[in-house]
Amino acid sequence: MSVTAVQQDVFAKDAGMSLTATAEEGSNTIAITGATTSNIGAVSITVKTPDGANLQAIGQETPDANGEFSAEFNVSNWKQDGFYIIEASQGTSLLYNIAINVEVISGMTTETSTTESSIVDNYSSTDALDVTSSSTANAGGLSISANAMEGSDTIEITGQTSKTNEDVTFTVTSPNGNIVSIDQVSPDTNGDFAADIAVGGPLWSQDGAYTVTAQQGNDSMFTDSVEVEVADGLVVPEFGTIAAMILAVAIISIVAISAKSRLSIVPRY
Repeated sequence: MSVTAVQQDVFAKDAGMSLTATAEEGSNTIAITGATTSNIGAVSITVKTPDGANLQAIGQETPDANGEFSAEFNVSNWKQDGFYIIEASQGTSLLYNIAINVEVISGMTTETSTTESSIVDNYSSTDALDVTSSSTANAGGLSISANAMEGSDTIEITGQTSKTNEDVTFTVTSPNGNIVSIDQVSPDTNGDFAADIAVGGPLWSQDGAYTVTAQQGNDSMFTDSVEVEVADGLVVPEFGTIAAMILAVAIISIVAISAKSRLSIVPRY
């Protein structure tokens, strides 16, 4: 029994994240500082508008050796008045997902000094597994598909997500890796969403496969991509259902004509 207790103490440690926002009255800058006990990678920081309908800003910060990170946001072009939601996340565990509210009025901050923390003491590896599993199980995921007619200058993207309260961000990357389009849509109450992406113009001058990526945050479960072939600024669809139907009709016609030809040469008595 004593050996088991020693092993649990070894794996028990502090875990979680803290986040602080500070701003002076009438300033157009919000300073964000934080600390994390996780070393799994960068911390994603997103800012949502007061109505929750749009993503105002997004960024990533890499914690230093002590787990500390910081960011700064200029609010002068934040048009909505009210409390913006600043969220920091790292991985899928609920302990590493934390949010704070900051008030902005007419592009200027109110006096702000607020801190939120999810850090807990003596957190065991078993506890960490329970929280991560719960978060992942509730996450669901995101998926998209692309639809377009041959020669069209529009790509229709449809998708579904289990996060109905967060906007979906679309980015389109050209064959050489350049970003040619960015858009944002809100899922409906069922998690369904759609967007039309116009092709053509100087940014679409390269022929090849363009990659359309939809994502909510940085969780891989809420990121999906599709490729669409574009040539001369127009869509070139893959060999899909319509093409298969045309081929089937053509084959049937050839068979019918061949059968008729054989019948016509049979001698009559």
